[in-house]
Order: sequence, then C-alpha cells, then structure tokens
Amino acid sequence: MSYVNEYSVLTTEGNNEKSKNIDKMNALEIATLINNEDKTVPYAVEKALPEIAEVIDICADAIKNGGRVFYVGAGTSGRLGVLDASECPPTYGTSPEIVQGIIAGGKEAAFRAIEKAEDDTNSVIVQLKEASFSEKDVCIGLSASGSAPCVKGALQYAKELGAKTASIACNVNPAAAEFADVSIVAVVGPEVVSGSTRMKAGTAQKLILNMISTGAMVRIGRVIGNYLAYMRPTNKKLLDRAARIVMSQTDCEYDMAVDAVKKANGQIIDAIDDVKERMKK
Repeated sequence: MSYVNEYSVLTTEGNNEKSKNIDKMNALEIATLINNEDKTVPYAVEKALPEIAEVIDICADAIKNGGRVFYVGAGTSGRLGVLDASECPPTYGTSPEIVQGIIAGGKEAAFRAIEKAEDDTNSVIVQLKEASFSEKDVCIGLSASGSAPCVKGALQYAKELGAKTASIACNVNPAAAEFADVSIVAVVGPEVVSGSTRMKAGTAQKLILNMISTGAMVRIGRVIGNYLAYMRPTNKKLLDRAARIVMSQTDCEYDMAVDAVKKANGQIIDAIDDVKERMKK
C-alpha cells in the first residue's frame, strides 16, 4: 500500500534521481552535482517575478505610510528573514524597526535549531504582538514547504488585523497562500539531499528576499543612482565607499569627499550637499 500524506506530495520532500548515488561520489562530483542543481534556482525564481514586484510595492507603500515589514518563518526560512532584516539598517540607514525578522522559537533559534517551534501556531504570533504589529504593517511568511503551522498562524493573525500579507514557498499551491494577499512560489524541485531545504529552497528564498528588500528601499528613495547613499560608513572600507559616492555625485577630489563625510557624521546626502556648496564658492 502506498504511503500518502500532506508532506509526501511536496516536491521539497521528494527524492532527486540525479543524486541517488551521491554517497558513492567523490568530492568534485558532489560539488559539481550541487552546482548544477543550484543553477536551476534563478529560473524558478524568474517565474515568480510579477508576484515579487507586487510585494516590493506593497512593502514600499507600507513603509512610506509609517508601516513596517515583518518576515516570519521557522528554521532556515526564519533565519533568512532575520538575516535580510538585519542587513537593512547598515545598508540603507533605516531604523531596525522598519524591517524585522521573526523566527519561531525566538532569538535562540537563529543560532541553534529548535525544530519543534515550527508546529507551534502561536510561536510567532506572540512575537508579533510584542512588536505591536498592526494593520499598517506587512507580514511576509517564509516556508519552503508552504505548510509550516507557525507561518500560517502568523499570516492569519495579520490578515485578521487588516494588514497586507504575502507568502514565499517552494511548492505549488502552498497552504500558506490561503492567508496571503500575494503568494510567491518558486518551485525548485527535490533537493540534492532529500528534504534538506536549506539548499535550493533556501537559495530561492534568499534571492527573493534580496529582491524584496532592495526593491522596497529603492522605491522609497534610499538609493541614488545605484549607490548606497544612506549606508552607514562605520569602518575604513565603508568610509572609502562613502567618499566615492560623494565624488560620483559632485566630481570633487577624494580628500574633500572624505572630509565632507566625516564632517557630516557619516551622512552621505549631507556630505554631498556640503561639497556642492563648497564648490560653488
């Protein structure tokens, strides 16, 4: 008798025929196989570009109107959300409140696996409440399978408050889509190691999150040209980058740009204005 349940039909839980003999391969063969499978991921993401664009606009509109963006997930998906959120302040000079990552099991789960938290429907709802999540905010649920109870619970809670919602999954017709205004689906197929969704599914989710956060920040004006005009130059490399941004916008000399950035306490836009004023004289 065949075994069928809600998980056995998921492509993310399927068996990859190409890797069925991976345990007999040498290191180069393993690396080559994984690389070949990884090459398919961007094509899967490409099919979801219209939905990704829709979510970019939803997030940008929310931020412009005083709202925030929350990524919620468990395991690898949750960690990817935390990672993307944590990179927004240094990259775009935004408050840590604007984009937040919430992982089932709490902060400890970001560093140490707490797999049982995925099945706790309230595990992220409590954290959303602590962050005073409201109808002005956006909730984006991350789940490779699209079936994580904690993600479905968070999305349902957000919808009940009247907030915009979106889901990101790697299976067709993900259960989380029921509670999402926009469902982003990138079907990457079975993993090289069956069920190890930190691999292709994780890569797909990372690519999608890159697009969402970058796109939203561009849309709200945190990028000038293609420069990180609001980044925080907190080390030598970033100070140099900030100076080069000022130079690109003013045609000034390097030393003047560095001086302007320092005088502006790292505020690149202010440094650009300062240099422009100096060059008028």
